Order: sequence, then structure tokens, then C-alpha cells
Amino acid sequence: MNYLELHFTLVEAADYQQDLLINELADIGFDTFEEAEFGFKAFIAESVFDKQLLDDKLAPFRSDFNFSYEFNLIPQQNWNEVWESNFEPINIRNKVWVRATFHQPKPEFPFEIVIDPKMAFGTGHHETTSMMMELMLDTEFEGKKVLDMGCGTGILAILAEKLGAKDIVAVDNDLACYDSTLENARLNNCDHFRVFCGSKEAIPIEQYDIVLANINRNILLDQIDRYAWVLKSGGELYLSGFYELPDLEIIKIEAAHYNLVYFAHQKSKDWVAAKFVKL
Repeated sequence: MNYLELHFTLVEAADYQQDLLINELADIGFDTFEEAEFGFKAFIAESVFDKQLLDDKLAPFRSDFNFSYEFNLIPQQNWNEVWESNFEPINIRNKVWVRATFHQPKPEFPFEIVIDPKMAFGTGHHETTSMMMELMLDTEFEGKKVLDMGCGTGILAILAEKLGAKDIVAVDNDLACYDSTLENARLNNCDHFRVFCGSKEAIPIEQYDIVLANINRNILLDQIDRYAWVLKSGGELYLSGFYELPDLEIIKIEAAHYNLVYFAHQKSKDWVAAKFVKL
């Protein structure tokens, strides 16, 4: 599968405006983003790219700031080279070391996660992923049953197992993410994993102690009823992939319809990760 790289150059745009633009691109299939001089690069599978959808998403921003973009086709065989040239290890609270297969291990960390950086989203570099991992470090996973929705590379599900979860279900609607999660589970010697390719309909009808979902606001709003249905009473729901304003309040209101009570959140830049508890 070939990928398209769109190199965006932004003129006099604030950080939050760039983040809003990235969020809109994520809604239409762009699954990987990389910082660049004077802007950023956005990647999307050539097979799902729709120029009209892109134009529609970009139109509201043209009155806010100046920007331009250039296309670059990345053949499948070159994708790993793109990732490897930009992937750096990640330190989460001096407790979790996230590295690629081509980095040296650091056994002094309590938890190490090895991610083969291919085309799946979720390496820990984005604020939403790192915040979710920080929240997980403050959560009791021992013996718990966990659902990871929009699992990407499987990084959150892998951390859940390393924290003691006994049964983990990981779901993503992207076949590349499904394959990546299976591969990364093997790399991390995870043996309490089940991985499914699909959306909310692919969630096994079982009861979970913890649900993790790092996706985006619109998908979370569409799927939150399903999360509530499979979450045990007293279970915990962790959500990220959205902004504090206006998204958090919108999600709080929708969550309340399903007896999901807001507990707390943390913020990095304008991104948010929030905890809810089911009554």
C-alpha cells in the first residue's frame, strides 16, 4: 500500500490552530503526523485519500491563517525508512521506556515496550498517547479485563498487560493497525491478547473493568454508548484524542447519558485525556 505525504507550510499560525488542522485531517483518514520546519507533514494511505474531502476540511481554515501544502508519494517499500529516520525512544515518568526494534534496551526501566514503527498510529510520541500512558500508571490493572479501542500499534494494550491485566481485547478498523498490534504483541511477549479488526460492532459482548479509547471526538461520541454497555458498574473509561475546548464538555454531556461520570482530566498543549467512572 502506497502512502501520500502532504507537507503543510503554515504562516503566522498559532500552535492551537495547527492542532485543530491536524485534528480535522485525522477525521478524514490521515493517520500519522510529523513535525516539520514551518509546519508539519501528514500521511494518508493513497487508497483512502479523497481530494474533495480534503478541500472541504481545509476551507474553513483559509480565512484564519495562510498555509500551503505539497504532495509526495511514498511507495510501500520506503515507509519504514521514513519512520526509522524520525522515531526516537520515549520516556514516560522514568517508568516506561518505549523504543523501536532498532534501539538499545534500557533494563533499568520497570516497563519497556518495543514498537515496530511501521504505518500504524500510536507510538507514544503524540500528547494523547503519552497522557493515556501516564493515566494508566496511576490505575490498578492487576487481574483486570481491558478493552483498547482504536488500538493503533497496540501500545496501550501492551502497557495494560505489563501492568498486570489478565485479559486484553484490542480493536482497530484499520487492517494495518490490526497487523501492527499482532506483531507488537509478539515483540513484547504478550500472551493475554485478542485482536479484532473492525469498529464498535467488533467489540466482543463481554464485561470489561477498564476501557481505553484514544481516537477523536466524533468517533468517541459515536461509540461511547457501546463502551458504556460493555463496561462493568464501577469500571473506568479513559478517553483521549480531543481538545479541552469545546470537546471535553461535549463528551461529558454525552457520557452522562450512559451513567458515565466524569472524574478528572489532564491536559498537554490543548489536548486532553479524561477519566470517567460508570455508576
